[in-house]
Amino acid sequence: MYEEITLQADLCYRLAERKAAHYFASLYEQVKEQSYVSALTKDFQLWKQSHIGSHSLLSFFTTTIRKPDSRDYHNYIRWLNHTGKLDRFLDRSVSYIYMRDLGKSLNDPAAQTRIHQVVADVKKHLIRSTSAKEGTAPEFMSLAGLYRWAQKEGIEAAIIWVIDKLRTVAAHIPKEMNAEHSVRKLIKIITGVVLHVIEEMGDHTPPAERKRRLDEAIRLGYSYGLTYPFIDDLLDSPVLSVREKEQYGRMIRTALLTGTVPDHGKTTGPNKELIRFVHAELRDAYVYIKRNQLPETQRLFFEQSYIFFHAQDTDRAKVLANPNYTNEELYVPIILKSAYSRLIVRSVIHAPADDDIDQRTFYYGIYNQLADDFADMFEDMKNGAVTPYTYYLTYGGQRPDLINPFELYWAVISHLIHHVYDDDAKTREVILDRAVNGLKRCRQRVGAEQYNEIIAAFTSGMPEFNRMVQQMVKKADDVDFFDKLLRDRMVTVLKNDRNEKQQFLDTVKSVRQQINSMLLIPKQDGSPPMKDALIDSANYSLEGGGKRLRPILAWVMGVDEYGLQPAAIAPLLRSLEYMHTASLIFDDLPSQDNAPVRRGRPTLHEVHDSATAELTGLFLIQKAIEEQSSLVGFDAEVVMALMKYSSQRAGDMCAGQAMDLQSKGTVLTLEQLNSISYYKTGIAFEASLVMPAILAKADAAEIAGLTKFAYHAGIAFQIKDDLLDAEGDLQVLGKPAGKDVENNTSTFVTVLGRESAKKEMWEHYCLAMEELRKLPRSPVFLKHLLTYIITRDS
Repeated sequence: MYEEITLQADLCYRLAERKAAHYFASLYEQVKEQSYVSALTKDFQLWKQSHIGSHSLLSFFTTTIRKPDSRDYHNYIRWLNHTGKLDRFLDRSVSYIYMRDLGKSLNDPAAQTRIHQVVADVKKHLIRSTSAKEGTAPEFMSLAGLYRWAQKEGIEAAIIWVIDKLRTVAAHIPKEMNAEHSVRKLIKIITGVVLHVIEEMGDHTPPAERKRRLDEAIRLGYSYGLTYPFIDDLLDSPVLSVREKEQYGRMIRTALLTGTVPDHGKTTGPNKELIRFVHAELRDAYVYIKRNQLPETQRLFFEQSYIFFHAQDTDRAKVLANPNYTNEELYVPIILKSAYSRLIVRSVIHAPADDDIDQRTFYYGIYNQLADDFADMFEDMKNGAVTPYTYYLTYGGQRPDLINPFELYWAVISHLIHHVYDDDAKTREVILDRAVNGLKRCRQRVGAEQYNEIIAAFTSGMPEFNRMVQQMVKKADDVDFFDKLLRDRMVTVLKNDRNEKQQFLDTVKSVRQQINSMLLIPKQDGSPPMKDALIDSANYSLEGGGKRLRPILAWVMGVDEYGLQPAAIAPLLRSLEYMHTASLIFDDLPSQDNAPVRRGRPTLHEVHDSATAELTGLFLIQKAIEEQSSLVGFDAEVVMALMKYSSQRAGDMCAGQAMDLQSKGTVLTLEQLNSISYYKTGIAFEASLVMPAILAKADAAEIAGLTKFAYHAGIAFQIKDDLLDAEGDLQVLGKPAGKDVENNTSTFVTVLGRESAKKEMWEHYCLAMEELRKLPRSPVFLKHLLTYIITRDS
């Protein structure tokens, strides 16, 4: 049994607190003496030579080319490359990440070599990716791009796992919290951990070891990153009650002190499901991190984690209504939490001890925290949060002893440049670039008037220095950073994705309602009783509900993409669902799949008998042909072409079902499975896309592209069906799970196994997305349909 870990928690925290207090005292001294002013004035004089007043031929040339907004991702990257600025842009950006996230010194030759390698690799990737369509996400921000990277590294299982985890986390973020913000931070942490591991490995790690460590890094990054949405953000939010926050905090503290996550106890109230989910996820994450710790790093991990949590908890307990906090009470917890949030990463990945990296990371943290707090000042003030800036704005006029956080910010910058990084010129360049960039972004975000008010509130004690800084903010160029560009782009991508997904769901719901209202077959006066009985049987099957994906697809393509009138294509929509329902009736027969339940209800042959079911299926096929022949407002030749195509594809689907029946009891190859899946499932998707295109007289190339897309989408759909059959639930699926095994049917799961079947599904997802990008029109609906196909529960 794993031995419980007991920490001398208070002693550990006091030692760290003493070190932070000593650091703060040295910064405070620099602020009081304003020694940072003269040091940074000299630094800025050197810095501005490469940012202000340059009139080279290149600068003249670049000023004639209009600079796009940096939030216009693709055009901005193209502009940087076209004007020759991309290399410097990437160099300062990668150098900054090596300082901030990896704790490197920029005057280290090995770090310089590695930075140049990364810059070259990123530049090559960016130039290639700028050929993407306008408005699309960068390739590495797309699921397909991420999975393609995973394939190159051999870590597909880890990426599939983390994508599922991120989706689940996003679904459980309470509405009072910002889901995009939480997911973005989680992705940022995962990326940071992976970067750490890549740097620790170097270029000579054997492929098998590289694969193992990257797989572990992704899972460790997720496990550690969960603390941000589900500890930091959740405890900062108004979601939990005061009592729930106290219980939650005790649970976390106990886990860090004992090494074991206690049970969440009896939970009641509106947050009980959230608390159960969060507890289960954090428990699993905690166990995974603990299991992957080396004996020599385990104690360090728990010590650092406790210091980080206790500093956060101390800082979180402050209230803005209290006018009596000392400077040390305000700043020491910030120094600790900002430093240990990054120090933990090294212990999480059990990196070898490196005192130099630890020291640089410790001193660097508060710089980043003060920059973030400055950017978030107004939101923090609105929420009543205590930060150095909100507290100074509230009490600075009453308490002359309070240190000005903006002055401290510049003192930290001076300390880093001259005492931590030993007056290194490259470090000075990057840090001052970052400082000016932060102020420029603030000015752009809040507007010049409000920005000037903010600055005036914090700079009365350093007027000359501030005038110089603001001159840099107004005039300096070339201070943008790639991580900020990516942050802005990711926020936009996540927000757009959420809006597009909601639009997708709204469209599905709305169109499904329209289709359901037009599906039932009316009885005619004077028709024979037997025909009425067939109509009743057909309507029983049609009333069963269902996803209606095929007619929904046809509606979206016909109405939204080709501009056809909904009423004009209504017969086509009915025909597609009649054909599909007929195929399900035949599939369920005792002579075929022998299914007792379909769409949550007894199958037709269970309600009546096999003969009635067979006749009803034939009746629905006849009705589908009748519907297609009633398409009006289109050229007769076009309608005839559509009917010919439809009959050919219906025959192909019969062939697919025949192949499926003949294969029972035999082990199929992957090629045979793909073929059967295309004929059974892919063709129906293809018809839903191609038939509206035929009516709209789309050209042959577009129809060929839709056909390729449908081929891969159909196979991905079938693989997901096979996975659901292997692991699904009757209540969710609407049909019994495990029928494939019972019927001795070869499926992607039985042939490949679950993990390999998931990989094959993702391969076809990627291929379908690649085909979608080639289409002259690439409907957003189809992108979200693909995501729905591989993430659905039924």
